Amino acid sequence: MNVVLLEPEMPANTGNIGRTCVATGTKLHLIEPLGYKLNDKLIKRAGLDYWDKLDVTVYCDYQDFLDRNPGAKIYMATTKGLHVYSDVEYEPDCFLMFGKESAGIPEDILLENQEQCVRIPMWGDIRSLNLSNSVSIVLYEALRQNGFEKMTMQGQLHHLHWKE
Repeated sequence: MNVVLLEPEMPANTGNIGRTCVATGTKLHLIEPLGYKLNDKLIKRAGLDYWDKLDVTVYCDYQDFLDRNPGAKIYMATTKGLHVYSDVEYEPDCFLMFGKESAGIPEDILLENQEQCVRIPMWGDIRSLNLSNSVSIVLYEALRQNGFEKMTMQGQLHHLHWKE
């Protein structure tokens, strides 16, 4: 599974998303320009000690991303989408793209990919959800549909044991 952030602006969101990617075995793709430096302490603080375990690739722009990932199946999360994110069937190697916090994915890109645009339902006139929350919602649905492949499905207590 792949998460793509198109021109992300907030380092804390990217740090949180990076941590989620490590926890799910997901690759992170960052498309410049970024609103911060990759060594920003806010990224590392949000990502805790997971950032060095993250599989991350940086691209100079959207075209560079497309050129380096030919034939990629890309789903674009947008408040403008015509399809609900949970109604889509996600392939195990698909790319889940999210736009920058202040503006989302540019409309010309959305129009070129209309059938791959997905929306998280929201109540009323709320403009959008937090980026890292949106990534988690869509990513976990895609992972669920693919059987949470290679993920730990049961937890263990630290000091006690579950009853059998």
